Amino acid sequence: MDLFEAVQRRRSVRAYQPRAVELDKLHRILACALAAPSAGNLQAYAVVVVADPDARRALARAALDQEFVAQAPVVLVFFQDPARSALRYGRRGAELYSLQDATIACAYAQLAATALGLASCWVGAFDEQAVRRLVKAPGDLRPVALLTVGYPAEAPGPTGRRSPHELVRWETF
Repeated sequence: MDLFEAVQRRRSVRAYQPRAVELDKLHRILACALAAPSAGNLQAYAVVVVADPDARRALARAALDQEFVAQAPVVLVFFQDPARSALRYGRRGAELYSLQDATIACAYAQLAATALGLASCWVGAFDEQAVRRLVKAPGDLRPVALLTVGYPAEAPGPTGRRSPHELVRWETF
């Protein structure tokens, strides 16, 4: 599947088959995430792969009881690393660039999963401290997204999108 098709086919899936994601596919998803652009090529983020069922259930609780997080065979937890970015870019690096680095990597992972015939859902609602504790993350890393990944057990249709006329401006507003 090419990039344009992956972008058009990607949907937020919240129901997964009880089927493991093959390790080679997971490695390809992670390789795409790690290839994402980052400010100053610092890659000011970290990714934790969570496949253990008990850990996924705990993540689901931390994600405000979103049970599909536990149902997905894999959850990728994306952390921003503010200190790494701050070394070169100061406050803007800590507050913005590291956040952008982590979220761009997550978006690349999401598109890679789609291209490989897998489904995903970006989860932003969660208790940061609980997620940090669950994966034993250092205190200077901040979780910014959970990405559930697996084989879909549902096929959501396209969602309505705002028109380009509402969103895109040429040269100025």
